Amino acid sequence: MRDETTAQRWLLLIHQLPSKPAYFRVKIWRRLQRVGAVAVKSTVYALPGNAETQEDFEWLLKEIVEGGGEAMLCEARLIDGLSDAQARAMFDVARDEAYEAVSSEARALAATLEAADKAADKAELRASVGRLRRRLADIVAIDFFGAAARVKAETAVADLEHNLVEDVDVAEEGPKNPVESPDDLKGRVWVTREGVHVDRIACSWLIRRFIDPDAAIRFVPGKGYVPNPGEIRFDMFEGEITHEGDRCSFEVLLTRAAITDPALHTLSEIVHDIDLKDAKFAREETSGIASLIAGICASNTQDEQRIAQGGSVLDNLYEYFRATRA
Repeated sequence: MRDETTAQRWLLLIHQLPSKPAYFRVKIWRRLQRVGAVAVKSTVYALPGNAETQEDFEWLLKEIVEGGGEAMLCEARLIDGLSDAQARAMFDVARDEAYEAVSSEARALAATLEAADKAADKAELRASVGRLRRRLADIVAIDFFGAAARVKAETAVADLEHNLVEDVDVAEEGPKNPVESPDDLKGRVWVTREGVHVDRIACSWLIRRFIDPDAAIRFVPGKGYVPNPGEIRFDMFEGEITHEGDRCSFEVLLTRAAITDPALHTLSEIVHDIDLKDAKFAREETSGIASLIAGICASNTQDEQRIAQGGSVLDNLYEYFRATRA
């Protein structure tokens, strides 16, 4: 029998749009694409259930009704005909296609960069790369289940940005709150996306245990946040400390903080594989720790609670790796 306590919660938007004007149908379709919904039937769109996706669908429902259409929003568990795994796969396919398009455009821009020899051409390239980075951020924001092509796309865009910086002096376009040395990490306000999971839990633990015990950590919406002076954003797109190439934020933070503790670097391999799902290090402890973290997140809605309980797991792991020198 299906375990109802572990079943995925889904939101379904069921709508009927007026035949005219045609632009209204296109407008609603684009809205659905932007929030990451997938069609499970011709007029039935699904999103994984949470507060943010529910708000997205509620705004869409209001817009449909005001435009002369009909719509209803319901919460559902999939019982038969379509499994949770199959539904998640539909989201992954949609996100993989979007990531592949980003990777393809990044390759095309890289070829253009090699051929560019005018300052005007390179200025336009910088603008194009900026747009591509924002497009990638938009895809990641609706990548609900960690599609496999994300790492490839992030690496392609990061490599392109690195090559562009090497080729053009863009010092004036650096981050608002640069992190240039380990000392820059102390006495700062740290900011990350709310709804923390393994990478953000691990980073928060690392910050408070090894970098700045008195650090203040703020949790903000994943979309549209504008940083204040003195803040360091981590595990956020356009953040000062976030994914770089195929490295998760925890790995990047270790490097920025100049921490060489072997036990922490072993721990970073587990965080990497859980977060990026690429089995790069394939440590035997990973699956068990992934289940522990998932359980903590499922049973705690508050980010500080997740960090506190996740931190206890990481404390014990760290001591174990110190003792065994694994």
